[in-house]
Amino acid sequence: MILLKEIDKDNIFKVLKLSETLDDYQKTCVAPNAVSLAQAYISPNAWPRAIYDDEELVGFVMLSLYDHDIQKEDQPAYYLWRFMIAKPYQSKGYGKQVLDLIVKKAKEENQKYLYTSCEMGEAMPYQFYIRYGFMDTHVMDDGEEVLKLKLT
Repeated sequence: MILLKEIDKDNIFKVLKLSETLDDYQKTCVAPNAVSLAQAYISPNAWPRAIYDDEELVGFVMLSLYDHDIQKEDQPAYYLWRFMIAKPYQSKGYGKQVLDLIVKKAKEENQKYLYTSCEMGEAMPYQFYIRYGFMDTHVMDDGEEVLKLKLT
């Protein structure tokens, strides 16, 4: 069963090491988890979580529970700020299961949209998000394509 757990003294170093499992291209697409956790520390809107399959740590996800860059008419909306599955666990269905949990949380908290952005250098992760149901907004932000998923 996939669980999203708080990052604490017992798992922080394991979460930090997950970034080392990514291949060179993937490392250009997602910030190291150390950077994400530093950003979470200073951002009151950050919601960082370790992704577990029962007791096995498989990834990291971080939402922004409020993002001022999202259009006013699409608010309230969450922004999927960071999302990574460790290399040994990729292509095993974890990504979809995590998105399902994030979407469930967002719907329970009456969000209209879930936003994210991704690099366009290779087909993944763009195709993953499109297959899940995200729409391409055709807006670029800091070199990444902005995508959104309607929740209502």
